[in-house]
Amino acid sequence: MALTFAVTGATSYQYRPATPQENTPRVVLAIAIEGIVTEAIVDTGGVYLLCHPRLARQLDRDASQAVSPVIELLFRGVFLQGRLHRLFLTLLAEVGENLGFEATAFVPEPHEEEGWSDMPSILGFYGCLERIRMAIDPVTETFYFGSTG
Repeated sequence: MALTFAVTGATSYQYRPATPQENTPRVVLAIAIEGIVTEAIVDTGGVYLLCHPRLARQLDRDASQAVSPVIELLFRGVFLQGRLHRLFLTLLAEVGENLGFEATAFVPEPHEEEGWSDMPSILGFYGCLERIRMAIDPVTETFYFGSTG
């Protein structure tokens, strides 16, 4: 078995709690969703790109643009309602080149902001991170990424 990984970009990440109320550190990256720069947590056990409700308001997506009807998603012990959309996600490189790709995103309904709190957006594996190659170096706190093609 050969060990190869085509890296096209790398960025530092913060290893810290995602909110002031949490104690558990998480991998937090700067990203852009549809050109809007924001922070997101890397969650390889999660599904989709989960957009923070404030970001969802900025995106101003119409229900007719969704690729699903309203669905419920369990988030932090609470069921949230939203729709799935295809959004353009950009991993922002500090070294190398940015990597842009389409991700399946859960965009919460406008009334769901209260249940979200101050958690950033989330990069889940299914429908999002599974579309790229990635590696994390915890010694240098670097997130490496590249295309699968």
